[in-house]
Amino acid sequence: MTNPLTLYDRPNSYIGHSVPRPDARRLSEGRGRFVDDKVLPRMVHAAFVRSDMAHARITSIDISDAKNSPGVIAVWTGADLAPHVEPYVGVLSHLAGLRSAPQMPLADDVARWQGEPLAMIVATSRALAEDAVALVTVEYEELPAACDMETALDPDAPVIHQEFGSNLAWERTVDVGDTKAAFSRTDVTLVERELRFGRHTGVTLEARAAIADFDPSEDHLTFHYSGQAPHMMQFIFAKHLGLAEENVRIIAEDVGGSFGIKIHTYGDEIATAIASRLLKRPVKFVADRHESFLTDIHARDHVVHGKMAVTQDGQIAALAFDDVTGIGPFSMYPRTSAIEANQVLNLTGAPYDIENYHARARVVFQNKNMMCQYRAVGHPIAMAICDGLLEDAAAAIGLDPVEIRRRNLMRDDSYPRASASGMKLDDLSHQKALERLVDMMRYEALREDQARLRNEGVFRGIGFCSMVEVTNPSPMFYGIGGAPIASQDGATIRLDAGGGIQVSSSVTEQGQGTNTILAQIAADIFGVDLDRVRIKTGDTEVTPYGGGTWASRGAGIGGEAMLQAAVALKEQVLDVAAVILQAKPDDLDIKAGKITDTDGTERMDLSDLARTVYYRGNELPSDLKPELIATRHYRVTDFPFVFTNGAMAAHVEVDTDTGIIRVLDFWAVEDCGRVLNPLLVDEQIRGGVVQGIGGALYEECLYSEDGQMLNTTMADYLVPMSAEMPDIHVAHIETPTKTSVLGAKGAGEAGTGGAPGAILNAVNDALRPLNSSLWQMPMTPERVLKALGKV
Repeated sequence: MTNPLTLYDRPNSYIGHSVPRPDARRLSEGRGRFVDDKVLPRMVHAAFVRSDMAHARITSIDISDAKNSPGVIAVWTGADLAPHVEPYVGVLSHLAGLRSAPQMPLADDVARWQGEPLAMIVATSRALAEDAVALVTVEYEELPAACDMETALDPDAPVIHQEFGSNLAWERTVDVGDTKAAFSRTDVTLVERELRFGRHTGVTLEARAAIADFDPSEDHLTFHYSGQAPHMMQFIFAKHLGLAEENVRIIAEDVGGSFGIKIHTYGDEIATAIASRLLKRPVKFVADRHESFLTDIHARDHVVHGKMAVTQDGQIAALAFDDVTGIGPFSMYPRTSAIEANQVLNLTGAPYDIENYHARARVVFQNKNMMCQYRAVGHPIAMAICDGLLEDAAAAIGLDPVEIRRRNLMRDDSYPRASASGMKLDDLSHQKALERLVDMMRYEALREDQARLRNEGVFRGIGFCSMVEVTNPSPMFYGIGGAPIASQDGATIRLDAGGGIQVSSSVTEQGQGTNTILAQIAADIFGVDLDRVRIKTGDTEVTPYGGGTWASRGAGIGGEAMLQAAVALKEQVLDVAAVILQAKPDDLDIKAGKITDTDGTERMDLSDLARTVYYRGNELPSDLKPELIATRHYRVTDFPFVFTNGAMAAHVEVDTDTGIIRVLDFWAVEDCGRVLNPLLVDEQIRGGVVQGIGGALYEECLYSEDGQMLNTTMADYLVPMSAEMPDIHVAHIETPTKTSVLGAKGAGEAGTGGAPGAILNAVNDALRPLNSSLWQMPMTPERVLKALGKV
């Protein structure tokens, strides 16, 4: 398959060859130009001058040397591009009180984080553009920076946006029952902890990349990008560049990983589209790894003060916490940077019976890169808060961590019902998942080995996490707040004359196997072999309207649309077959590409039927007008979300001399409804667990006190590698969701959401005999040794 991001790099027959100069000395704009008797390629490349400061007034930008640098086509500052774009603001109306300042592709007067783009260079190659970047001189007046989210709300903290009067972006409190009264009871045991979660990012295999190609004759923008939501981006480019929406085509074909990182509006990508429009030629931008660390959204930067009360028989009496999270100087557009904190409020304690619940979240501006949605948005924080405190409380009253869960998890026969925070729940299986997990991991034997090894000075721990995962979101997630984000997805299926079927779907392929699932559903429901199905995704010009890939919705929503479209096409085909074969539609079926009787007797090939319709329609009755194509859309209507649940466990060994933590084994039991493709589902869960291990033990975006990111290379930013990976054992409970015929829920984020909590509990289980504990992620060797009092 041709990679669209390299398509325009292919030289035309004349590029790079000496040719006679015509009298005009220059080709018409948009086709190339002569330099030193050579025609340069039509496509040009962008690079960006980025702020060195976390917070500074820009007093001047000298671009004169850059403009005269070899190969440079154009140089623009923020002031130059401002007339060509409408500012964007990352707020949602249903997050009451959320505020953020307008954003522009390039900063103009003030730089508010290290890495913010200030100027754009367009040249004939990326290398020449980078050379010119080095020639730009930026003069700053450094301003006080608010980098610490815990002090950003102090009265004397520097205020990033003066018009707001403080750095508070959003605040919400959830109050259920009476936590004060519950904490005051004399028959409860209290545990209280401060949990810290390190800011980290997605580290996609393929960096953000884009090619913008503006055609002035049609006033039409084609934008190839490595991203997740083509129709959302179509709206954004149309609105903010002043184009008709039908004149914007977004193409996002096979994407080399995204994890939520590539579902946001980035200033450098908007600037790339503006540059193409101004130059009337394709412009390509690919972030290098240093830029990715500086500018790809970060996530998980939270400090939580949590408290839980349990009775002596292990019942949760109350849960309360206060969460502060720093999001950078703006709320990301259009999904906002408050969703993660909102998810923490909504999901903490969701698997358990909790009558008294208090939660507060404060979202604050700071002079660091922006934070937003990353795989399992808010889930790792929410699950670690409740399950970490729960196992801490179990230890305090001398109760086994499995037993305390048995006493508090919602019963499997208690649905539909609501969580402590009011989330509507149905079709879950927490108790079944826990029992399957305990059997699968041979829990009692592990405990015996743990006790024996402790006597030998080897400290191993076992930790659990019972979790939920938000999947298949309805319009209540984003659409209700005014965001241009579709909750529905669509599928179109067409029977070709040769008997194969063509499918187009609005979900996108990020490496998670979406295209395989769609083909599998289409083939199974319609009745052809899998190799007769062709799938097209990620192109707004040829796919139905839909939301794309996010919140584990590809199979549950996109797959249901596919199922409904395949059913509709099959009905059409059988209606035609019934006329041709003089039979009843109910007496016919399609199997392996052939029309058959219901007993399997072959009657005719699909290709014969299709050619009759397409080529010899005169042979059919005039009132029979088959189209042999069907489109269906699907959205969840009965619930705001469809929840997946799971139970996970980690087995770790802590070296108390070096502080190194080794994950020995990991188990995950997942209930994602009907499992459509076991191999894909299992690998999605394993991949999620790997990212969860990264957040728990390795990954952290480190900043200096003045807002300089310190680890912007793969040598300094640690990700788990194969040597650090344990065996990850996966099993399933299948409780189909009643919201669809297919019964599929999502599975892509569960591992990321549950693994950090399980590992946190396992490490603290290992440290407990030493009267130590650790409540900060990532749990690095230095932090382990500090917890042990050795540094």
